[in-house]
Amino acid sequence: MDQVARDVFCAEGTAVNWVLVREGRDLTLIDAGYPGDVDALLASIATIGHRPEDVRAVLVTHAHVDHVGALNHLHDHFGTPALMHADEVPNATGERHESATTADVVTRAWRPAVLRWSLAISRAGATRHPVVAHAEAFVSEGPLDLPGGPVPVHLPGHTSGSTAYLLPGAGVVATGDALVTGHPLSPRPGPQLLPEFFDHDRPAARDSLRRLGALDADLVVPGHGLPWRGDLAAAAEQAARLLP
Repeated sequence: MDQVARDVFCAEGTAVNWVLVREGRDLTLIDAGYPGDVDALLASIATIGHRPEDVRAVLVTHAHVDHVGALNHLHDHFGTPALMHADEVPNATGERHESATTADVVTRAWRPAVLRWSLAISRAGATRHPVVAHAEAFVSEGPLDLPGGPVPVHLPGHTSGSTAYLLPGAGVVATGDALVTGHPLSPRPGPQLLPEFFDHDRPAARDSLRRLGALDADLVVPGHGLPWRGDLAAAAEQAARLLP
């Protein structure tokens, strides 16, 4: 668990991050790890002195298995809603599938680091994608009425409804997989996009970098990799330069 700003915390599960935003005794959770990360996610809430009942909603950056794993547990046990962009709801409910396949990963698993990662995410439930029947679209524009006042920023490309969440009071943006700072399939750290086969629409993902770079924030908390502090426009430009 890493406190990255006042009342903003980044926790790491199985090579994936989630974010907790605190306001008084209430929390917003951004993303929810793999299915096998449920206990680690609950422990991260306890680490900052809270209970799962304090989570007012989970904001989903995108509905891949490594970001939605605890949603059904939280909803079934605590009634926690899962909110996301309207274009992402079909990915969560299983009506649409905009994700890399098992074959995409297996064909690259000859590298030792990738093989270790593949085995770890398999144990964490990567092959059993949850159907999130209770997924809802947030309907308001601008700041959501949730702890931290998160502002959704639609960044299509990784998936159709991929969304970052800007926390204006903290100068933080949770980018999900629209911008990451590391991954076992990447040879380098720092701001970048995931390998192309992970993206549903690579040209759109490239275009979304420009929108991301215009945000007023100086701390990126990505879905994968370490938090990164600096000029957000420079981070977006660095990621764009690395593209073929």
